[in-house]
Amino acid sequence: MVPDGGGLLLFRVRGVPVLLSATWWVGSLLIVALYTPIVQRILPGTGLVAAALFAVTFAVLLGISVLLHELGHCVVALRLNMGVRRMRLSLLGGATEVVRSPRRPAQEGLVAVAGPVVSLALAAVFAALLLVVPYGGPAWLLIIECAVANLAVGVFNALPGLPLDGGRILRAGVWALTGRRTLGTKIAVAGAAAISVALLAWAIAGLLANSEDRWLRLAVCALTAWFVIAGAREELDSEVRSVWPAGLTLGELVRPVLQLPAESPVADALAASAGRGVVLVRADGIAAGLLDETRAQQLAAHSPQAPAERAAESVGAGNVLLDSEDGEDIIERVRTTAAWQFLVLDEHGRPSGVLHRADLRTALHERRR
Repeated sequence: MVPDGGGLLLFRVRGVPVLLSATWWVGSLLIVALYTPIVQRILPGTGLVAAALFAVTFAVLLGISVLLHELGHCVVALRLNMGVRRMRLSLLGGATEVVRSPRRPAQEGLVAVAGPVVSLALAAVFAALLLVVPYGGPAWLLIIECAVANLAVGVFNALPGLPLDGGRILRAGVWALTGRRTLGTKIAVAGAAAISVALLAWAIAGLLANSEDRWLRLAVCALTAWFVIAGAREELDSEVRSVWPAGLTLGELVRPVLQLPAESPVADALAASAGRGVVLVRADGIAAGLLDETRAQQLAAHSPQAPAERAAESVGAGNVLLDSEDGEDIIERVRTTAAWQFLVLDEHGRPSGVLHRADLRTALHERRR
């Protein structure tokens, strides 16, 4: 296991990294701290160390259950040929990050429903184990707690609000019925608001009733409501950024393309690049890349006669677009590629322009105002 930018790498599933966030340890420690005294009350005579070990075991089993829940999402996404960037376990559960948004309602619905199905199946397995485990002992308590926890995870995730799985299922249903994914997102965001209000109302009811678990209930509900609202807002923002505005054409955004010899002085190439995209071509006719204006300015500042090729950004499959591509595909490619400019080819494979990331971002923002 080695550290990763998103957490501790546990293992890989068909090349997909499974990461353990630092916040998972915080959540597990809270579970152990809160659950240990409960074990001592339910099982009289249990010492502090034994109760703590029992709570640790429960926290680990809960973590494994959440992992299996996310594996359900991951496996279905991979079977549908949807790339998965990573899986991550954190304080509030887990997340499976797909490389690109689903292209059809059925894809989103199938991936979303897989997680709750796994959790409910695990709840059923633990419930079945109760039939063969002696009633009232430590093992029985652990199994029933795992059954209840998986049932809660399955049911809660099935609620109709983003970013929960139920919200994605709701969005897929609205999308399938209306053909409008954005409408599905807005309805599922409204569902998230209703869920958050219900959670806070339940917490306030506990305070008014002076229930024993009122402060724990308040903390859990407030944290969960924040998670739901923050996730829903992120989903809505992502949806807005990924929709190609009606009436906008790629031709309106691309800059005219200019081909220059790769050995051209960088100062000359920089001067010629005003309002254009510059393709640098070697003597053998092979493109050396696109002129990177920032690098060109830095190079020209001290070596104006240096070959422009030294300030070129290489051209590869990642930063080449076809002018016939769907608008949403173009947005997705630009969003997931590190390049800041993209060479656009026509139907004959000839350069027809250069798209700058900043130009696309500005156009999308202005069309949505």
